[in-house]
Amino acid sequence: MNNAAPHSFAIAVDPTDIDFMGHVNNASYLKWVQDAVIDHWRSLAPSEAIAAHLWVALKHEITYLKPTFLDDDVVATVLLEKFQGARAFYETIIRRGEEVLAEVKSSWCCIDAETLRPTRLARDIVAQFFPDTKTA
Repeated sequence: MNNAAPHSFAIAVDPTDIDFMGHVNNASYLKWVQDAVIDHWRSLAPSEAIAAHLWVALKHEITYLKPTFLDDDVVATVLLEKFQGARAFYETIIRRGEEVLAEVKSSWCCIDAETLRPTRLARDIVAQFFPDTKTA
């Protein structure tokens, strides 16, 4: 059962995001997802954890539903599904108002900032992301 709170991240569509077809290039969505997930991490993790851990993307699966344009007001809603070992699994929904533009499933690996090796997060840090979970 997932009890993580959704995290909203405002996206500024930049003129460099626009491709030859006049809408946002698919590659820009990857940057947006990375920015939104990292913002989620930084908004909830303690400063010591932020300094000690880095995140690298392992996989992104993007379903593009509607094109995005330069003047669109876009928000990414990030939902952390779970932590498993050194991995975190996210769902990110990119919207223009109520209209869903893209749905993204992604997995990330937590890296120790000093050793650059995968590492698990301590239970007290994980608890910051799932506030209703009892840590035993």
